[in-house]
Amino acid sequence: MRPPALAPPAAAPTGPAPKPRLRGLPEEPPARRPVRSRADTASEQLLRRTAGHLLQDVDGLARELVAQISAREPAYPATIGPEELRLEVRTSLESSVRTLLDPPGTWEAARLCSWQIGARRAQRELPLDALLHAFRLGGALVWRRLVETATRREPDHAHLLLHSAAGIWSFVDEHSDLITQAYRLVESQTAREHRERARAMVQALLDGTTRITDLPTVAAALDLPERGRYAVAALAGPVGPPRHPAEAAPVLAEPPPGVRIVRHRGTDGEHALVLLGDADPAEVAACLGHHRGARVGIGTVVEELAEIGAARRSADIALRTCTADGDVALLHERLPTALVVSLPDFGTALVDRALGAVLELDVQDRESMLSTLDVWLDSAGSAQRAGTRLFCHRNTVLNRLRRYEQLSGRSLNHPRHLVELSLALDAYRLLPS
Repeated sequence: MRPPALAPPAAAPTGPAPKPRLRGLPEEPPARRPVRSRADTASEQLLRRTAGHLLQDVDGLARELVAQISAREPAYPATIGPEELRLEVRTSLESSVRTLLDPPGTWEAARLCSWQIGARRAQRELPLDALLHAFRLGGALVWRRLVETATRREPDHAHLLLHSAAGIWSFVDEHSDLITQAYRLVESQTAREHRERARAMVQALLDGTTRITDLPTVAAALDLPERGRYAVAALAGPVGPPRHPAEAAPVLAEPPPGVRIVRHRGTDGEHALVLLGDADPAEVAACLGHHRGARVGIGTVVEELAEIGAARRSADIALRTCTADGDVALLHERLPTALVVSLPDFGTALVDRALGAVLELDVQDRESMLSTLDVWLDSAGSAQRAGTRLFCHRNTVLNRLRRYEQLSGRSLNHPRHLVELSLALDAYRLLPS
């Protein structure tokens, strides 16, 4: 005998009338229309008669099931109001019992009912195990009432209900799967929406466009304090391709205790919003490289979430002061260079003023002169140390320095000329040609 259960999903049926559905809920998967047996057996007749009696007392069934759910699933009272629960339970029970009376005529409505329950409960964040437990409590209640009613009204034929047991529990299993599918789908959509909403909030903070009135909501959604020590890091990959495949692999480093890092990749680059706690920005720098050779610029420390936009702008400037792959720039350590990259027109003018004559040399002489000036300044003005680093005699360094003075008409003993030279070298390396 064919049990009066819904068959597993397959090809979608065709029909003239569209199904009613709740706005915003996903489409349930299609199912194959159940095929009725040609023989109207005694067990099927008994099941329909008994289900008809249950349908007349669906309100009593609903009250009993609501009491069971409220007593055995504490997540329900904490999530759903009593009247909403009563209406949902009554609708589900009525749909299930009507399916026992007329499977072909009610199969689609019953599936839609279960699908919408799964989707709605996911939207309200009711735990899935609580939802499935409640649905099985309903299945057990319907089966118990069927047996009690048949035994009371038709005791000589009550045993025939055993032929319908497999079909009824198959119905419960199929609809439990439907509920689970709907729940998982909405849960996934909700998680994606939450991620996108959080991304939009972080982007607005970095852009400095978050309204002051929205800050409490944003802080709560991101689980960040409105007041606290924050910094922003601007991140960029190596200028050239990695020399070894391992250099492109992520570097996993735990932040210092009390530090929280929120990474964000937007259309204008990658940034990290850092809740510092008591940590120093330099302690966080090692955690921020997303692969070996990454360039990292860390801006000024601010004291409020509302100031993240300013911290981001300073981080972008700090990143522009990085001179090589793997360089980490803390803005407060590179303020003179930051001034140069922030005012590119003035930086270009400074290059012309301090290095114009050098840049007119042929390539070999020009590079030799620029590297000597750079290393000499980095060696605190020591020709001996500069010669060691350049693999040449100190006198060679001194000769190149005198030649620079002759070409530029400037004196390396003049403090202001030294400052201008240092800034001009930074501008030459960092500004576009």
